[in-house]
Amino acid sequence: MAHEISDTLEYLGASVKLRTFEKKLSHDTVVTKQDLIECDALAFGTPTRFGMMAAQAKLFWETTSDIWLKGQLIDKPACVFSSSSSMHGGNEATLLNLSLPLLHHGMMLLGVPYDVPELIDTTTGGTPYGATHVAGADNTTKLSNTEIKICQSVGKRLFTIASKLK
Repeated sequence: MAHEISDTLEYLGASVKLRTFEKKLSHDTVVTKQDLIECDALAFGTPTRFGMMAAQAKLFWETTSDIWLKGQLIDKPACVFSSSSSMHGGNEATLLNLSLPLLHHGMMLLGVPYDVPELIDTTTGGTPYGATHVAGADNTTKLSNTEIKICQSVGKRLFTIASKLK
């Protein structure tokens, strides 16, 4: 999902930096508070863990009080995305959970509006709160065409709003 969103942003002309919350592969770059301060917009996603963000993400956000006190993320556009094992695996609850630190930091949260036709027709992932994916119990289900289109719409909307604010 992160790659679909970032590919769309890059196609539209944005410079994208993909980050993780912990280094698992040699090419992974772990997110820093400076990354948040320097970005023009943020797409924030984690797997669903019982309707909540992954613990690594929560731990990171708990270290951001200093930039919160300085208001360094106020008015930055942001979106959220998540995946779960099943259609009723807690994606919407996770998206709401992911939104909380962004709102506390004063970021402008962007959802998926209903002018995205795939949102109405989806039988896999996608909600008005953000892009989602149903990965299957063994985490091998590929993104559906509908999920891809919703991710692309999220990237396009993030780019459009960030461009208008610059």
